[in-house]
Order: sequence, then C-alpha cells, then structure tokens
Amino acid sequence: MFDIGFSELLVIAVVALVVLGPERLPKAARFAGLWVRRARAQWYSVKSELERELAADELKRSLHDSAAAMRDIDASVRAADADARREFDAMRSATRAITASAPATAPAAVTPSDRRDTPGYEREPDADIDSDPDADPGDARDDDARRA
Repeated sequence: MFDIGFSELLVIAVVALVVLGPERLPKAARFAGLWVRRARAQWYSVKSELERELAADELKRSLHDSAAAMRDIDASVRAADADARREFDAMRSATRAITASAPATAPAAVTPSDRRDTPGYEREPDADIDSDPDADPGDARDDDARRA
C-alpha cells in the first residue's frame, strides 16, 4: 500500500513536534493511534465479511453441483432399473411361453449322485466307521489312525 520507510517517519515526527509542540504531541499521537486502530478494525471487519460471503457462495455452488449430480445419478439408476425390469419381464414371459408349449416329458434318470437332492434320502453309513450316533467324528479318525 504505502511505502513509508524509517526516514520518512522521522521527518513526519520532527514536523509534528515543531507544529504541535511538546505539550500537544502525545495527545495527538494517541488520537492518531485511535483512528489507525479503528481503520484497521473496520478493514478487517469488511475483509472477514467478504470472505464469509465468498465462502457461502462457494458452498451454495457446491451444494447445487452435488444436487445436480445426484439427480443425474438418480435418473441413470431409474433407467437401469426400468431396463432390468423390462428384461426380467421379457424373460418371464418367454419362460412361461416355453413351459406352456413344452410337452410333459418323463423325468430324467436318477443317478446315485442325484439321490442326495431327493426328499427322504439318507446317507448310507460307511462300512469303516462305527454306526454309533453318540460317537465323535474325531474318534473315527483316531480309530483309522490306530489301524494304520
């Protein structure tokens, strides 16, 4: 702002001493200091108010951008949901059409591995393991280890 060096301040002090005299100079210095403090406080107040307004504007802009992004994402999710529902409905109707037009066929042959999925199927006990229901499975492994 102002480029005042020590020599300029010394000249101003000497002129003030000559003009005001030694009796009024301290009072004038206090008065000048008061006005400088008030000017600085006013400047800082204006500066902080301006910074707050700029921060509020930036926050509003950020919120507006976020809301627009959320609307875009919502629209794309809704479009994807609609596409998925259309595909699902098309597959469902195609499956119904196929099952309605397909003749009843005999069930496929049951293989030994398929029996596990049938209701009422129970696993046949192994010949090597005792059929004691209270036996711990770990005990059977110990028995196998002792036999070996």
